[in-house]
Amino acid sequence: MIPIITVDGPSGAGKGTVCKSLSEFLNWNLLDSGLLYRILAFELINKNMDFNETDAIVLAAKNLDVCFKSISGKENVSVLLNNQDITESLRSEKVGLHASEIARDQHIRQALLEKQKKFAKQPGLVADGRDMGTVVFLDAPLKIFLTASVEIRAKRRYKQLMNHGQDGNLAHLIKTIEARDKLDINRKISPLRPALDAITIESDNLSVDQVLEKILDLARSRNLIR
Repeated sequence: MIPIITVDGPSGAGKGTVCKSLSEFLNWNLLDSGLLYRILAFELINKNMDFNETDAIVLAAKNLDVCFKSISGKENVSVLLNNQDITESLRSEKVGLHASEIARDQHIRQALLEKQKKFAKQPGLVADGRDMGTVVFLDAPLKIFLTASVEIRAKRRYKQLMNHGQDGNLAHLIKTIEARDKLDINRKISPLRPALDAITIESDNLSVDQVLEKILDLARSRNLIR
């Protein structure tokens, strides 16, 4: 069996940072599932494809040549598409809008679901998302549900915006996160919830290193690592 650690949870809980650190420490493969729709949208834009041609988009999704690289010292995970770094391009508003558009199509979602499963390779996989443990990797030997209070997540987002020289309003961020949580929890397809066999970690008062150590201890207890 290929060892898999899934880390699900709401936006702003720290999944990305924790998964990046975890994959670096273990030297395992990394999947940032939330970026796949943006990556596919970028590919379609780059190839001037018609966003109404579902069959063609499904084929493009199945053939995506993408990998996630966790580089020590870099804040974010790097995304390589066809061996080209497209990380910064994924931030554009156009890419985001098209990503939301294609995410509503059941056939495209299914194609990307199959793509996600193919990331499970030796020596192991750290999978970051919202339905990794409940839909994509049902048999994963270690499932984590990482969460934090709305207030803490809003403060983290506010600090992140300030560090990048952007404006932010804490009260507005709290409302935005609450609305996002409501949508994610109540959506019909892959709602945000912990898997029945997931271990929930509250990160409010924990550093990234402390969360990382908790997950590593759990992995050792299940003989996933030594």
